[in-house]
Amino acid sequence: MQGMDHSKMQGMDHSQMQGMDHSKMQGMDAGMTTMAPSKLAAPTQSRTPIPPITDANRAAVYQSGKGHTVHDDALNYFLLFDQLEWQDADNGSVLSWDVNGWVGGDIGRLWIRSEGERTNGKTESAELQALWGHSIGPWWDVVAGVRQDFKPGPPQTWAAFGLQGLALYNFEAEATAFLGEGGQTALRLEGDYDILLTNRLILQPTAEANFYGQNDPKRGIGSGLSETEIGVRLRYEIYREFAPYIGVGWNRSYGTTSDFAREEGEDRSEARLVLGVRMWF
Repeated sequence: MQGMDHSKMQGMDHSQMQGMDHSKMQGMDAGMTTMAPSKLAAPTQSRTPIPPITDANRAAVYQSGKGHTVHDDALNYFLLFDQLEWQDADNGSVLSWDVNGWVGGDIGRLWIRSEGERTNGKTESAELQALWGHSIGPWWDVVAGVRQDFKPGPPQTWAAFGLQGLALYNFEAEATAFLGEGGQTALRLEGDYDILLTNRLILQPTAEANFYGQNDPKRGIGSGLSETEIGVRLRYEIYREFAPYIGVGWNRSYGTTSDFAREEGEDRSEARLVLGVRMWF
């Protein structure tokens, strides 16, 4: 093909092209094929080879031969002041708290819970729980331990058994049954849910209900559904560990508990403005 005058071929018409010996042209095509450059061989080594592992690398990973720490052997802790707030109540200013925390590993932990309130500098209610929790799944723990009531009325000790964890859509739930002195029984249900309005502005609805097995006039408690508390708090996380909030809460008593409250000059239901801070360590 290199020896041919292509300018002459351009001048040929169709009839002249038919007269050419195409068998010779096929041979010329085969020769041109053999002249095509061959493909490059695949590289046998990376342009950025990984350096070999040295003893220094192994020492950094395994901490000089001590090996990786098993998660269950690590001792961790967490303390959350979920509610530390001032409330505007009908009978005065109220300081309320709801604190919980734990210390332990991934499977077994010691849980501490405390809640209560002081009205005009006087403690109206206060309790402390110490529970041992054991994980039964990725999201749930069973707990058992003791609860000590300091107020209202004379101190009382309870045995506690319950379940706590995350339900669907990250709904935090607690259900705890209590067996107290004198055969008194109680059940407490609690739940809260975080609604992320932004990455730092969070709306938290909360709910709590308390049930008792029998009347206890010394403490102003009636059998059945005793009281409920519903609240909504809007917090802003300045830091993840520190978030001031504002909200409203609504308390209501039922049945015999409501009758005891009326005898003490208290309202059956009450709405409160709350201001507080949520923080954890």
